[in-house]
Amino acid sequence: MTSDAEFAAQLARDTGQILLGVQRSALLEGHDLGDAGDLLAQEFIARVLGVRKPLDAVLSEEARDSAARLKARRVWIIDPLDGTSEFRRRGQDWAVHIALVEHGEPTAAAVSLPPRGKVFQSDTVPKATGLLTGRLIASRGRTPFEALLVAKRLHLQLVQANSAGVKAMAVVEGEADAYVHAGGQHQWDSAAPVGVALAAGLWCSRLSGAPLRYNGPDTYLPDLLICRMELKDEILSVLHAQRN
Repeated sequence: MTSDAEFAAQLARDTGQILLGVQRSALLEGHDLGDAGDLLAQEFIARVLGVRKPLDAVLSEEARDSAARLKARRVWIIDPLDGTSEFRRRGQDWAVHIALVEHGEPTAAAVSLPPRGKVFQSDTVPKATGLLTGRLIASRGRTPFEALLVAKRLHLQLVQANSAGVKAMAVVEGEADAYVHAGGQHQWDSAAPVGVALAAGLWCSRLSGAPLRYNGPDTYLPDLLICRMELKDEILSVLHAQRN
């Protein structure tokens, strides 16, 4: 019997293959290419969940929300194409997010990075260990003040990427020590990355240190910290001092 994490990984992998085919097409450009990717990925995931998980609720960036999910025990929170702007430029910083949330927490999750041929699965991801890199990853183009502050105060090199999944998996893989985000995410942006990161033994929270809770009535979940456990107290201390 396929576990929820195995199912999430297969769904993320298969969706990624569809998106790679769309991205390689020369028939569409720009926003039309991004729209096609969003639509086709959403339709495929929705069809698979409807057939394979018909009793579960779904929250997706690309589908109409339903209040029925608030009473559901199992809710799939998905971002069919995280990093659409990068996808339509035919870049590599995009991902597929699939997470199962129960009682507000991700219990099975997968993040696919199709251009890199990688799928991270919550029940098989290795623990994040090894030497610290001295790098902090944050959003490219609109790097939040909080990320700049933490990097400066802790003498960390700032590196940038577009997709939340790409940034979170950089910490999971040991390419960066922390991912700091503020201002402008929803539950589907972080549910799967957080599910994988927690399984890898990383610290995941709001920038205040409060726990991340999913399947709430308001999908807006604007800030996020994913980091190595060795750094979480220092980072939260910097962020706390900035607020006070």
